[in-house]
Amino acid sequence: MSDVRLSVRENVLNTPGLVTFADYVDHLTRRGKGWVAEADGRTVGFAIADLQGHSIWALFVHPDFAGRGAGRMLHDAMLNWYFSQTAETVWLSTAPGTRAEAFYCRAGWQFLGLLASGEAKFEMTMSLWQNQPHENA
Repeated sequence: MSDVRLSVRENVLNTPGLVTFADYVDHLTRRGKGWVAEADGRTVGFAIADLQGHSIWALFVHPDFAGRGAGRMLHDAMLNWYFSQTAETVWLSTAPGTRAEAFYCRAGWQFLGLLASGEAKFEMTMSLWQNQPHENA
């Protein structure tokens, strides 16, 4: 997963050591759940929902596989699972002016404004999610 995370050209992790292997393990085993997309025997994307923090911790697709549907498939599987576990609103943040921001707008997320960090904050309510078409219904 870290290979995919470090390959992205937008929302770049400027300090790779900031997100450790232990962080991945914690989010996958204690805080939430994760999904991977594979092609040609390799991981090309992944998504992780943080059920404790009511947030999307990660959704990344390797740039070589962008635009092929892996991101939307991961997104929809993740939100279907999230809202099967809780009715709490889920949030995420991403860099403004990126393909990720446009993706979340197309997927029905509500833009809430900019955080102090400069990132765009979005939220998805259960009712918003239930009232739109998605891949893994």
